[in-house]
Amino acid sequence: MISFDFEYHKPGTVSEAVALFQELENQGKQPRYYAGGTEILTLGRLGLFVTHAVIDIKNIPEFQQTEANEDWMIFGAGVTLTELEDKNLFPLLSKSASEAADHTARNKITLGGNICGHIFYREAVLPLLLTDSQLAVAGPAGTNIYSIHDLFNRRLQLENGELLVQVFVEKKYAALPYMSIKERQQWDTGYPLVTIAALKTEGTIRVAFSGVCSFPFRSAEIEEVLNHKETPLEARIQNALDYIPAPILNDGEGSNRYRKFVIKNLLFDIFTELGGT
Repeated sequence: MISFDFEYHKPGTVSEAVALFQELENQGKQPRYYAGGTEILTLGRLGLFVTHAVIDIKNIPEFQQTEANEDWMIFGAGVTLTELEDKNLFPLLSKSASEAADHTARNKITLGGNICGHIFYREAVLPLLLTDSQLAVAGPAGTNIYSIHDLFNRRLQLENGELLVQVFVEKKYAALPYMSIKERQQWDTGYPLVTIAALKTEGTIRVAFSGVCSFPFRSAEIEEVLNHKETPLEARIQNALDYIPAPILNDGEGSNRYRKFVIKNLLFDIFTELGGT
């Protein structure tokens, strides 16, 4: 049970939602945007989250958009992970989304919620990092488009009251060779030890990681080392570990030593399968 009361608001447009956030913030109500609501419920029950006003954005049209035109695939931040999987506009994103949580949870978790959430796995962001995606972010000054690399540094760096509206991925990435592998201590249950997503483009394999550190990441240094074909693959993988940007997790899901072992095996499988040897 959540131990605090809150107001419920349901604006009809993005601009109304942002203006409402500012108004409620000025009233000291600690407003939060609401789409799937999984983290509000989970963290609220644990006493790690308090709000006195939620702003329901899930039915605003831009948030529900999932379509492709000649150049871009467009994903609304309010689209659930199940919907991403079912529509399958971008197979790598569909695969990564299908590996987050369980089916019941994926019916509620939204793309924006997964990207912006506090749980450090956030697998859905990996394909977006690999494809240099563009993000539409709304704030008091209107909606602006940013490269994901300008906004995502360990987590999405939004100002208070800003709102992720849509994600744009170039359509060319939908047809490229890819892999997404999640490794658990037990295959069908529990949180993942490590997830690695990979995409091959113009002879180079890009990789992004979740569950390795306390945040998802893509590293240019790691990719440069891994794609240096003059060096044997095993040596490349070993050298790449030196560029992991933070301590490897050491928790109840697995030790840092075991995670390192899993990373090596997954990278070997990925580069062998995608022809990066």
